[in-house]
Amino acid sequence: MPYATAGTPLSGHRPRWWTELPLIAVVYGLYAVGRLLVREDIPGAVRNGLAILRLEKTLHINAEHPLNRLLTAHPSLGVPADFAYASLHYVVTPAVLIWIFRRRSAAYRAARTWLMSSTLLGLIGFTLLPTCPPRLLDARHGFVDTMAQYSAYGWWGAGASAPRGLSGMTNQYAAMPSLHVGWAVWCGVLLWRHGRHPLVRAAGVAYPLTIVFVVMGTANHYFLDALAGAAVMAVGALLTRPFMRISDRAKYRLSTVFARMPESVTPMRSTIVSDGCKTSAGERIPGRRTASADSGDASARSAAAADDTPAAAR
Repeated sequence: MPYATAGTPLSGHRPRWWTELPLIAVVYGLYAVGRLLVREDIPGAVRNGLAILRLEKTLHINAEHPLNRLLTAHPSLGVPADFAYASLHYVVTPAVLIWIFRRRSAAYRAARTWLMSSTLLGLIGFTLLPTCPPRLLDARHGFVDTMAQYSAYGWWGAGASAPRGLSGMTNQYAAMPSLHVGWAVWCGVLLWRHGRHPLVRAAGVAYPLTIVFVVMGTANHYFLDALAGAAVMAVGALLTRPFMRISDRAKYRLSTVFARMPESVTPMRSTIVSDGCKTSAGERIPGRRTASADSGDASARSAAAADDTPAAAR
């Protein structure tokens, strides 16, 4: 979304992949490391999870229970749902980002900024509100961990989507908000807005709804986690333009600083005034003989020579 403000240039150039990849890698690395460094307050996370569950029951929106029973009773639904939970956000999100970069380059920068800002907002949510997912609550609350139940079919174990033996590499109490749902909403909006084929736009609607079903049915998130994930993306969308303006101003100031630097390191110029210069008509450089003066001297020398000639020879 190019724009122009006073004192800043229009940022309409297409980003380069060799600058985008390191930027995305750094932001995702910060997200992953930050998620791991968040202290796992397990008792507090359990209290928060139970509070969310109680609120949902009061509002009669605790759809996790029937969906979880459905996936637990039918492996034909539970196994694909577990695969979807463990892998789709790693595949679909980058695929949509690459598609926007290649096919809708004018919208790419705003889309990337939206995704990054929302992801960092989600990290703040994990920090402020550690939440125990339904599958980790005591069994008396009625949830079954389908990831553990169907782990023989995939690479995951009891540590959600983490490979077996690597559950310590993920924070299992980072459930609020659900960025599985948030990233799916991001993908859906972009597919709907920029897709030209009806099937692409239909996928933009179906994908977020499918992920909501998956995260709740696998007992990895509450319904309110899903709503919070969508809300985080909405806030990130509102912050996209301000973040882009701040980024453009910073780039403009850096460019002006670097533009001044060559002036201080330019080679010393010659101090000879006439070096490489030409005079205009009628202009004479002091101390330099002109062609007319040289021709006048030659005439004077020839006249003097004539005066010195003996009279007999004249």
